[in-house]
Order: sequence, then C-alpha cells, then structure tokens
Amino acid sequence: MNQLQSLTHLTVRQRVRMMVNQYEVHATAPDGGEGPLLAFAQQKRLAFKEQVTLYTDDSKQYPVLGFKARQAIDLGATYDVFDASGQPVGLFRKDFKRSLLRSTWHVEQPGLPPIVGQERNGALAVLRRLFEAAQIIPYHFDFTIQGTPVFSVDKRFGLRDRYTVEIHDRNIDRRLVIAMAVALDALQER
Repeated sequence: MNQLQSLTHLTVRQRVRMMVNQYEVHATAPDGGEGPLLAFAQQKRLAFKEQVTLYTDDSKQYPVLGFKARQAIDLGATYDVFDASGQPVGLFRKDFKRSLLRSTWHVEQPGLPPIVGQERNGALAVLRRLFEAAQIIPYHFDFTIQGTPVFSVDKRFGLRDRYTVEIHDRNIDRRLVIAMAVALDALQER
C-alpha cells in the first residue's frame, strides 16, 4: 500500500471486448510509458446494479479494490469504494443536475474535505455531448478541494480509451483515485 500511495502518475487503458469493458491500470514509467500493472477490472455492460472489482491481474484471483452502486439504475447513484477485504475507502457520486452541461462528480474520503471533479473545459463538454455517438472527443476532469488540485484524469484521443491520471495531493487514497478513473469511462455516459 505504501508503494501505491507514493505514486503520482497512472495510466488507465480500456481493452476492447465484445460483451464486457476491461481496464488495465498501470503505474506510469519515468519515460511516460506504461509501468507495472497495478489493477485489472472487468465490467459487465448493461448491469442492473453496477459493481466493479479490480484485481491484481486478468486472472481475477486476487482482488485489490472495488466499487458498488448503493442503488440500482439511478442517474445520481452513490458508489461505495472498498478495499480487498471489503473495508470502506470512500465514495463517489455523479451530480446529475450539474452534469447536464458539464459532468460533475463528488468524491469523499474520510479525513479529507469534499472533493469536486468537473470537466475542465465547458465548451468542450457541450461539444462532446453533441457528438457523443462518435465517442472520439477527449475529456479532462480536474478534482479539487475548494479550488486546490487533488488529481486530474485526461482522456487521450484515439480509437481505444486511454487515460492519464496525475495526482497532486499526497493524502488522497490512490485506490479511490483508481476507482474514480475507471468509473469515468465505465459510468460517464449514464
């Protein structure tokens, strides 16, 4: 956990599969490339009640963390994030009303003030909604505590979804950051 908590840059990459979304979370190497695999997730598409477990690798033998919706099919659902033993790490939820024009998320971790994540560029957010079917327009989220950067997630342009995560606050639990980064892809269009 200490090694994970010291990381400041992550890469999240979606694997393209027919019936499921799969994600790999890597530490970012000093040269900017993908470093060691930290977690692997698989999400069933169109699940009635969303639950995603992240494992050490694609063998799915050893869980690392997970997140689960408190309620089924809710546009403003709250997702609890838990560690490998089922202990709570924090939570996140989409602010449905504020997200109509510019996607907004709230993240909570015990011991930290509330964190708000919002698309960085309002104009790009509107453009992305107009061309949602193409899913080619990248998005950029900044998560802050009263304007102070905590972490950011940037979707890179390309055929496959790839995200870079930059962590600014040493106190934010990296497991919560990883869960939120995966959720941005898995849940953003809902």
